[in-house]
Amino acid sequence: MGRSRYQVVDARSPHFFTCTVVEWQPVFVRPQCVQIVLDSWRYLREHEEFRLYGFVIMENHVHGIAQAEDMASCLRRFKSFTARRIVDELLLAAASDVLARLHWGKVDHKTDRAFQFWQEGSHAEIVTSEEVMRQKLDYIHLNPVRRGYVDQPEHWRYSSARNYAGQVGVIEIDHWM
Repeated sequence: MGRSRYQVVDARSPHFFTCTVVEWQPVFVRPQCVQIVLDSWRYLREHEEFRLYGFVIMENHVHGIAQAEDMASCLRRFKSFTARRIVDELLLAAASDVLARLHWGKVDHKTDRAFQFWQEGSHAEIVTSEEVMRQKLDYIHLNPVRRGYVDQPEHWRYSSARNYAGQVGVIEIDHWM
Protein backbone atom coordinates (compact mmCIF):
# COMPACT_ATOMS: atom_id res chain seq x y z
CA MET A 1 0.00 0.00 0.00
CA GLY A 2 1.21 3.47 -0.78
CA ARG A 3 1.37 6.32 1.67
CA SER A 4 -1.65 8.53 2.14
CA ARG A 5 -2.10 11.37 -0.31
CA TYR A 6 -3.68 13.47 2.46
CA GLN A 7 -1.51 15.29 4.95
CA VAL A 8 -1.99 17.22 8.14
CA VAL A 9 -1.56 20.78 6.95
CA ASP A 10 -2.77 22.97 9.83
CA ALA A 11 -2.37 21.83 13.43
CA ARG A 12 -4.77 24.54 14.60
CA SER A 13 -7.63 22.88 12.74
CA PRO A 14 -9.35 19.56 13.37
CA HIS A 15 -8.68 16.74 10.93
CA PHE A 16 -10.87 13.86 9.83
CA PHE A 17 -8.88 10.63 9.62
CA THR A 18 -9.37 6.98 8.76
CA CYS A 19 -7.19 4.09 9.87
CA THR A 20 -7.86 0.77 8.17
CA VAL A 21 -6.63 -2.66 9.21
CA VAL A 22 -4.48 -4.44 6.60
CA GLU A 23 -6.53 -6.79 4.44
CA TRP A 24 -9.66 -5.33 6.11
CA GLN A 25 -9.32 -7.94 8.84
CA PRO A 26 -12.22 -7.71 11.36
CA VAL A 27 -10.12 -7.42 14.51
CA PHE A 28 -12.42 -4.96 16.24
CA VAL A 29 -15.04 -7.65 16.77
CA ARG A 30 -12.77 -8.47 19.72
CA PRO A 31 -13.58 -6.12 22.63
CA GLN A 32 -9.96 -6.35 23.86
CA CYS A 33 -8.74 -4.85 20.59
CA VAL A 34 -11.31 -2.05 20.73
CA GLN A 35 -10.21 -1.29 24.29
CA ILE A 36 -6.64 -0.77 23.11
CA VAL A 37 -7.82 1.92 20.67
CA LEU A 38 -9.95 3.60 23.33
CA ASP A 39 -7.13 3.49 25.88
CA SER A 40 -4.74 5.05 23.38
CA TRP A 41 -7.15 7.92 22.67
CA ARG A 42 -7.64 8.43 26.42
CA TYR A 43 -3.88 8.66 26.90
CA LEU A 44 -3.48 11.11 24.03
CA ARG A 45 -6.29 13.30 25.40
CA GLU A 46 -4.78 13.32 28.90
CA HIS A 47 -1.10 13.71 28.03
CA GLU A 48 -0.70 15.10 24.52
CA GLU A 49 -3.27 17.91 24.19
CA PHE A 50 -5.10 15.72 21.69
CA ARG A 51 -8.72 16.73 21.17
CA LEU A 52 -11.01 13.97 19.98
CA TYR A 53 -14.21 15.46 18.55
CA GLY A 54 -15.77 12.32 17.15
CA PHE A 55 -15.08 8.70 16.30
CA VAL A 56 -16.47 5.37 15.25
CA ILE A 57 -14.77 2.01 15.54
CA MET A 58 -16.04 -0.47 12.97
CA GLU A 59 -14.95 -4.09 12.69
CA ASN A 60 -11.96 -3.34 10.44
CA HIS A 61 -11.35 0.42 10.50
CA VAL A 62 -11.73 3.54 12.60
CA HIS A 63 -12.77 7.06 11.68
CA GLY A 64 -12.05 10.04 13.85
CA ILE A 65 -11.97 13.79 13.99
CA ALA A 66 -9.20 15.17 16.14
CA GLN A 67 -6.86 18.08 16.67
CA ALA A 68 -3.39 18.29 18.20
CA GLU A 69 -0.34 20.54 18.19
CA ASP A 70 1.43 17.93 16.05
CA MET A 71 -1.41 15.88 14.60
CA ALA A 72 0.79 13.89 12.23
CA SER A 73 3.01 12.77 15.11
CA CYS A 74 -0.02 11.88 17.28
CA LEU A 75 -1.48 9.75 14.50
CA ARG A 76 1.87 7.99 13.95
CA ARG A 77 2.22 7.25 17.66
CA PHE A 78 -1.42 6.13 17.88
CA LYS A 79 -0.98 3.72 14.99
CA SER A 80 2.36 2.41 16.24
CA PHE A 81 1.18 1.85 19.82
CA THR A 82 -2.15 0.28 18.89
CA ALA A 83 -0.56 -1.95 16.25
CA ARG A 84 1.98 -3.39 18.71
CA ARG A 85 -0.60 -3.91 21.45
CA ILE A 86 -3.24 -5.43 19.16
CA VAL A 87 -0.76 -7.81 17.55
CA ASP A 88 0.31 -8.87 21.05
CA GLU A 89 -3.37 -9.46 21.91
CA LEU A 90 -3.87 -11.52 18.75
CA LEU A 91 -0.77 -13.58 19.53
CA LEU A 92 -2.08 -14.21 23.04
CA ALA A 93 -5.44 -15.28 21.62
CA ALA A 94 -3.71 -17.54 19.07
CA ALA A 95 -5.64 -15.84 16.25
CA SER A 96 -3.55 -17.59 13.60
CA ASP A 97 -5.80 -16.83 10.60
CA VAL A 98 -5.80 -13.08 11.28
CA LEU A 99 -2.09 -13.06 12.09
CA ALA A 100 -1.34 -14.90 8.84
CA ARG A 101 -3.17 -12.17 6.89
CA LEU A 102 -1.33 -9.44 8.81
CA HIS A 103 1.97 -11.17 8.08
CA TRP A 104 1.09 -11.52 4.42
CA GLY A 105 0.18 -7.80 4.28
CA LYS A 106 3.56 -6.67 5.62
CA VAL A 107 5.68 -4.95 3.03
CA ASP A 108 9.10 -6.52 2.48
CA HIS A 109 11.19 -3.47 3.39
CA LYS A 110 9.75 -3.39 6.94
CA THR A 111 12.25 -5.71 8.55
CA ASP A 112 11.62 -4.54 12.11
CA ARG A 113 8.34 -6.45 12.44
CA ALA A 114 6.62 -9.66 11.46
CA PHE A 115 3.18 -8.11 10.94
CA GLN A 116 1.65 -5.02 9.36
CA PHE A 117 -1.46 -4.05 11.30
CA TRP A 118 -2.60 -0.72 9.84
CA GLN A 119 -2.61 0.17 6.17
CA GLU A 120 -0.15 2.92 5.32
CA GLY A 121 -1.41 6.47 5.78
CA SER A 122 -4.31 7.91 7.73
CA HIS A 123 -6.00 9.93 5.01
CA ALA A 124 -6.18 13.03 7.24
CA GLU A 125 -8.39 15.77 5.80
CA ILE A 126 -8.63 19.22 7.30
CA VAL A 127 -12.01 20.28 8.66
CA THR A 128 -12.33 23.83 7.40
CA SER A 129 -15.72 24.93 8.71
CA GLU A 130 -18.61 24.09 11.00
CA GLU A 131 -20.49 22.74 7.97
CA VAL A 132 -17.65 20.35 7.11
CA MET A 133 -17.42 19.32 10.77
CA ARG A 134 -21.14 18.46 10.81
CA GLN A 135 -20.77 16.49 7.54
CA LYS A 136 -17.84 14.50 8.90
CA LEU A 137 -19.55 13.81 12.25
CA ASP A 138 -22.67 12.65 10.40
CA TYR A 139 -20.55 10.45 8.14
CA ILE A 140 -18.80 8.90 11.13
CA HIS A 141 -21.94 8.39 13.20
CA LEU A 142 -24.01 7.01 10.32
CA ASN A 143 -21.36 4.47 9.32
CA PRO A 144 -22.87 1.58 11.37
CA VAL A 145 -26.40 2.59 10.30
CA ARG A 146 -25.43 2.48 6.60
CA ARG A 147 -23.89 -0.95 7.18
CA GLY A 148 -27.19 -2.15 8.66
CA TYR A 149 -25.73 -2.92 12.08
CA VAL A 150 -28.02 -0.54 14.02
CA ASP A 151 -31.07 1.61 13.34
CA GLN A 152 -29.86 4.70 15.20
CA PRO A 153 -26.29 6.05 15.40
CA GLU A 154 -26.33 6.18 19.21
CA HIS A 155 -27.09 2.45 19.33
CA TRP A 156 -23.55 1.70 18.12
CA ARG A 157 -21.49 1.19 21.26
CA TYR A 158 -18.13 2.24 19.82
CA SER A 159 -19.03 5.68 18.54
CA SER A 160 -19.20 9.23 19.80
CA ALA A 161 -22.84 9.43 18.62
CA ARG A 162 -23.92 8.67 22.19
CA ASN A 163 -21.88 11.59 23.50
CA TYR A 164 -23.55 13.97 21.06
CA ALA A 165 -26.99 12.55 21.94
CA GLY A 166 -26.44 13.51 25.59
CA GLN A 167 -25.71 9.95 26.70
CA VAL A 168 -22.61 8.50 28.32
CA GLY A 169 -20.21 7.16 25.71
CA VAL A 170 -17.42 4.61 26.07
CA ILE A 171 -14.87 7.44 26.13
CA GLU A 172 -14.99 11.15 26.80
CA ILE A 173 -14.73 13.39 23.78
CA ASP A 174 -14.21 17.07 23.19
CA HIS A 175 -17.59 18.32 21.97
CA TRP A 176 -17.36 20.45 18.89
CA MET A 177 -20.58 22.30 19.60
